[in-house]
Amino acid sequence: MSLQRSEGGMISPFVGFILNRYGIRKVMAFGIFTTGASFVLMSFVTKIWHFYLCISLLTIGMSFGTFIVLVATVGNWFVEKRKLALSIMMAASGLGGLLVPLMVQLIQNFGWRPVIMFAGIGFWIIGFPATMAMRSNPEKYGLLPDGVDSTDQQKIEQNKYLTSQDMTVKEIVRSATFWKFAIATSLAQGLSALNLLHIPALTSLNVSLTIAGISIAILAAADMSGRLLIGFTSNKINPKVLLAFSFFFLGLGSLSLSFIGVEIFGVTINKYLLIVMFGILWGGGFGVSIPLRLSMTADFFGRKNYGTAVGLLSTIGGILSAIAPIIGGLIYDLFETYRVTFMVGSLFVFIAIPIVLSIKIRT
Repeated sequence: MSLQRSEGGMISPFVGFILNRYGIRKVMAFGIFTTGASFVLMSFVTKIWHFYLCISLLTIGMSFGTFIVLVATVGNWFVEKRKLALSIMMAASGLGGLLVPLMVQLIQNFGWRPVIMFAGIGFWIIGFPATMAMRSNPEKYGLLPDGVDSTDQQKIEQNKYLTSQDMTVKEIVRSATFWKFAIATSLAQGLSALNLLHIPALTSLNVSLTIAGISIAILAAADMSGRLLIGFTSNKINPKVLLAFSFFFLGLGSLSLSFIGVEIFGVTINKYLLIVMFGILWGGGFGVSIPLRLSMTADFFGRKNYGTAVGLLSTIGGILSAIAPIIGGLIYDLFETYRVTFMVGSLFVFIAIPIVLSIKIRT
């Protein structure tokens, strides 16, 4: 997983450039083909280097065929409704988790090789027709974002984001806003990457595997709900405040996990209450932050180089996401507990809150 995240981070900055040059359809079609091929080839692996090669191919495919290209396209087509559009898209992406029980059952009945092969073929069957419906930006078709009539000059002038100047890539990377935003969101992504350790952390705290599994289900439900609900918040609410609250909840969720079984002033908090708090706060906090930070990226830097900006931020966040689980495992080896890992993780995300609040929003 760390390898996949680090490779994805290295590729992400180039996706925006390539997207601007070749358009959404060609880039996405390449990504769909490569992703499907990686799954099909993975069904034939017999050596460890085969697996690493397939994972590398999968990383390339997913980078060019899913996240950044889809986010960039949605960000280009919406301005006033961007937060809602992104929240719906990110919530829909979480629906794939509902297929996990089916995949597990299929693997038990038929083995993982045929299942992963047909998963790749299914990716092609669904993905290639989807590329035909994609459009890079509304201007190429004589339209404006949010369905604004290109002849309605009054409405265009009233929309500060339609009339504001887009930042160049050089201006983006030189701005204090970019680096503050990158650092803050990366700290949160680093903590969220510790989700790889949730199950072993809970079981190490004498939580049964069944309850641990239920807690992850609560987390997933809260995550998807948070992604969807944030889109319906008013555009009048300061997005920095919303993002700060999402980080606060994420940090509290991490602390809730670390306090399971801990006695404070002679009192031990009910572990089931802490498990529910962990699932709701962690899942909800992280879920809210995803579409929110994506919409804020466009608000900060404009639409022209939006895909590149998302890619650059993903690169910086990907570094911490790759390192965090490894450090978490090392801390466990040193202290023989995951409490320290999740306590330190919550501290880092709390540090991100004042950084977010210090960012100046473009007017």
